[in-house]
Amino acid sequence: MSIDSTLPNFRALSPAARLDHVSKAVGFDDAAHAQLAQPGALPLAVADGMIENVIGTFELPLAVAGYFQINGKDVIVPMAVEEPSIVAAASFMAKLSRVAGGFQTSSTGPLMRAQVQVVDVADPYGARLSILKHKQELIDLANSRDKILIGLGGGCRDIEVHVFPDTARGAMVVAHLIVDVRDAMGANTVNTMAESVAGRIEALTGGKVRLRILSNLADLRLARAHVRYSADTLATKEYSGEDVINGVVDAYLFAAIDPYRAATHNKGIMNGIDPVIVATGNDWRAVEAGAHAYASRSGRYTSLTTWERAANGDLVGTIEMPMPVGLVGGATKTHPLARLALKIMDVKSAQELGEIAVAVGLAQNLGALRALATEGIQRGHMALHARNIAMLAGAKGDEIDWVVRKMVAVKDVRADFAAELLAGPRDA
Repeated sequence: MSIDSTLPNFRALSPAARLDHVSKAVGFDDAAHAQLAQPGALPLAVADGMIENVIGTFELPLAVAGYFQINGKDVIVPMAVEEPSIVAAASFMAKLSRVAGGFQTSSTGPLMRAQVQVVDVADPYGARLSILKHKQELIDLANSRDKILIGLGGGCRDIEVHVFPDTARGAMVVAHLIVDVRDAMGANTVNTMAESVAGRIEALTGGKVRLRILSNLADLRLARAHVRYSADTLATKEYSGEDVINGVVDAYLFAAIDPYRAATHNKGIMNGIDPVIVATGNDWRAVEAGAHAYASRSGRYTSLTTWERAANGDLVGTIEMPMPVGLVGGATKTHPLARLALKIMDVKSAQELGEIAVAVGLAQNLGALRALATEGIQRGHMALHARNIAMLAGAKGDEIDWVVRKMVAVKDVRADFAAELLAGPRDA
C-alpha cells in the first residue's frame, strides 16, 4: 500500500489524534489501534516468557518520525526513545530532504559471521590449510543443522580462516563461518552452526575448540544511505545556506579527525538508529557494538558518516555501517508493539529495515550538526526538554504548555524556575 509520510501540524495534535492519523495512514484494523491506544501493550505473561526473573514491564515513549522518503517510497518511522528533540530533528531533516528526492539507500546481503576459536595448535598455518581443504565438508555439516534456513535460500556460504601466531596462549586459529541468515538477525542460527562444526575442526587441526559464537562486527552485512540538500533548503532566518553547509562540513571534519568528537558525533547518529531498533524488537546492543567497531576498522575511531560539498555546492551526506537486524525470531515476533512497528513501516525484508534505520541515523546526524553549526545544540534541545522540566516541577494539563512558554521566552529552563512560575500568578 502507498503511505503518505507527511505529518503536518502533528505536534499540535493530542496523542489520540496522532494515533488516529497514523492508524488510517498505515491501514491498522481496530485491534491494532486498540493495542497502541492502551498502556501496557506487552502482557506480563508474554514478558515473563521473554526473559528471566520478570517483575513487571518498563515502557518508553513510542513516537513516529514523519516526512521520510526512502528510494521514492514514503515511510512513517516508529521510534521508542526517552530523549527530547530526537524525533523532531529527524522529522525536520527528512522534510527538508524531500526537496531533492529524499534518501537513497542500498545494502549488502544478510551475511553474518560465526567464529570458531582453536587453541593448542602446533602448526597453525598447516591447520588453516587443513580447514580450507575441507571447506565444503564443513559448510555441508553446518547447513545440515538448519533445513528451514536452507529452504528459504539461506545457509552457510563460505569459510574464512584467520591465524594469530603469537598470543599469550600460543598460536590461535579462528575459523569464520559466513552465513546468509535471510530475514533473521541470525545469532541463534550462526551459533548453532559454529557448534555443529567444532568437533570436526578439532579433528582436522589437532587443536582444542574454545569459543563458538557470532561476531557482532557484521562487516559483511552493511546498510548505506545517501542524501542531498541545497543551500536554499538549509538557509534559516539567521544563517545563509552557505554558512550552514560550511558549518556542517567543518563539524564533520572535526569528528573525522578527533576520536573525542567522533564518540559524540556517532552517538548522535545512534540517537536516530537505536529508537528504530528498539521499536522493532531488535538487538540494539548488537547494532551499537557493530557500529563502533566498524568506526574503528582503520585502527582509529572516526565518523560513521561523511558530509561534503558537491560540485554544484549542495551538501551531500552518506553513511555506511553494519546493520544486523531481523524481521523474524526473538522479540521482533514476540512483542506485540514490535510487530505493529514493522507494520507501520510496511517493511518486506530485514535489509529494507536496516536501510530505513541508517537513513534515520543520517537525518538525525544532520539535525545535530546543523544545530551545532548555527545556534548551538541547547536552544532547540532545551525548548523540547522544557516539557520534562515543567512536569518535574509539578505542572499538569494546560499548565505544562504555559510553564514551557514562560521558560523558553526568557531562555531559563530550570526545575526551580518552573516551580516558581507554578507558585505565582497566572497570566496569558
